[in-house]
Amino acid sequence: FGCLAWSHSETHLLYVAEKKRPKGESFFQGKAAEAGGEELGGPQKQEAPAKGEQFVYREGWGETLGGRSTPVLCVLDVEGSSVSVLEGVPEHVSPGQAFWAPEDTGVVFVGWWHEPFRLGLRHCTNRRSALFYVDLAGGKCELLSDDTQATWSPRLSPDRCRVAYLQNSALGPHQQCSRLCVYDWYTGRTRTVLEAVPRAAAGESGVPRAAGRRGQRRGAGLSPGALVAGAFPGIYCSALPGLCWAADSRRLLLDTVQRSQQDIFVVDTQTGAVTPLTADAPQGSWSLLTIDRDILVASFSTPSCPPKLVVGLLPPAGQEPTLQWVHAEAVAPVPGVSWKTLTLQPPGEEQSPPARGDGAPGPPAGAARRPTLTLCPGGPHAVFDARWRPPAAALCQLGFAVLMGECGTRGGRRLCPHVSATAPVPAVNYRGSLGFGQAALASLLARQGEQDVADTQLAAERALRDERLDRRRVALLGASHGAFVALHLLARHPELYRACAVRSPVTDLATLLGTSDIP
Repeated sequence: FGCLAWSHSETHLLYVAEKKRPKGESFFQGKAAEAGGEELGGPQKQEAPAKGEQFVYREGWGETLGGRSTPVLCVLDVEGSSVSVLEGVPEHVSPGQAFWAPEDTGVVFVGWWHEPFRLGLRHCTNRRSALFYVDLAGGKCELLSDDTQATWSPRLSPDRCRVAYLQNSALGPHQQCSRLCVYDWYTGRTRTVLEAVPRAAAGESGVPRAAGRRGQRRGAGLSPGALVAGAFPGIYCSALPGLCWAADSRRLLLDTVQRSQQDIFVVDTQTGAVTPLTADAPQGSWSLLTIDRDILVASFSTPSCPPKLVVGLLPPAGQEPTLQWVHAEAVAPVPGVSWKTLTLQPPGEEQSPPARGDGAPGPPAGAARRPTLTLCPGGPHAVFDARWRPPAAALCQLGFAVLMGECGTRGGRRLCPHVSATAPVPAVNYRGSLGFGQAALASLLARQGEQDVADTQLAAERALRDERLDRRRVALLGASHGAFVALHLLARHPELYRACAVRSPVTDLATLLGTSDIP
């Protein structure tokens, strides 16, 4: 919900706060207590307490939003030093992610429906929501987007003519491949710039990077037709960067995972063409922090190198592949930690491409066999990309290696584990992880405890076979749904796993129904 937005005139500040309610009180509140309060503090003007509501349960919005049930939009008048609550917001939605409309005539916000329930908004982008506009003069509220979908992360263009936002289905997986939509403020028309990608490219780990590294035209833009074919992996980010529009108000920048890595892309909102900005850059995780007057500020990291700040100047339209990244600071890799990507083929995937591996080599032939930790990601729809993870690096320093794997969807996808090696720690992205297309996500529905467990076991077995790992010293680590997978593996393969550590494990769905974000 959070937002803190200056008006264009810089005289008002817009923010979100929890609605203030009268203090709840029991029906049996004694008069003696009331009288005692008057003696201590003297007569004071207070709001009448809400009788019988002392123990009324109010549903919150779930993880990281505890105690947040009914947010309201507030406006601070800087010159008048006054705060007012914005009127006109429909009572059946909770407003958030708000910003000022062009000319400060009103406020644009995302409204999330309260029904059928509130729980779980933090990690669920499939909750019914829509884009609204409230006119400050008359208090009239207008619907700007489809109210049967899930909508979030609106961003106003620099020329104040267009609003870009992400959208996906209000049903299905809790994280999905999103659509990029643009609303024209003056015509009132909405256009879908990028559709959800059913299947990611079946070739290399993301066509943009492979094209730049295998002799094809460097960083060539991807046409909308190429998107249908799966060249662009789709949008899987939880939000657009706060500042994501180029100065021309036509191009939009975002970062998103594509299989085992995260890259930065520029999207032409008029033609739908997508161009990678990190195609020839080092492989790892690229995160766009902000853009100001076409100056890009980003962060880059790998499993063996902590995040470093990089900057670049966005070239004119059509020349984006000439972008040169400049490192603003020098960050040395952690000594003794190397990593690589392994490509595996789950059984039954007849149309899958051949298995491949790239990156740093594994331990030398004469190296001692290392103990192995298998990391199981949460989610279930999440991803382990090639970014810096301090716990994994620490485990490597202690003598363990980290395998982070990814599985494609059924019918022609791949299983690609990452291995960080000073010693082995497998962390597997099973089929159903982000970055492989919508079909990969949907393939896990109704197959939790089967497909995810089988893929994780496959990655662990393949790493034990191909790397110099000690099969007698294998352990499991996991949290949330990752703990669910880890416990399944421990129960099914007790002869392999010698130890297991889980946090917030999902062990009994029946008891969690109605009281937890998990169902």
